[in-house]
Amino acid sequence: MFVKKIVLLLDIITSIGYIVIMMIIEGITKAINKSGKTRYQISKETGIDEAVLCRIVSGGSCSMKTADILCKYLKLKLVSSKKKAR
Repeated sequence: MFVKKIVLLLDIITSIGYIVIMMIIEGITKAINKSGKTRYQISKETGIDEAVLCRIVSGGSCSMKTADILCKYLKLKLVSSKKKAR
């Protein structure tokens, strides 16, 4: 019983992490599209393979290292959105 609860908790944490990562990637995709630069230019300036950029823009995922490089390159910041108290 205890092991099942731990496994369920880990599944929930993994799901939340996945959602957060996908939200970050969505922000990166929007920033790439708004940047006015081609994937080729971004690839040359960041060292990230153009195929990886293509995968990201097409709705795929990337490593946290790649996301970090792109966030810095695109001048994106992660901010916490706090819900207003009622």
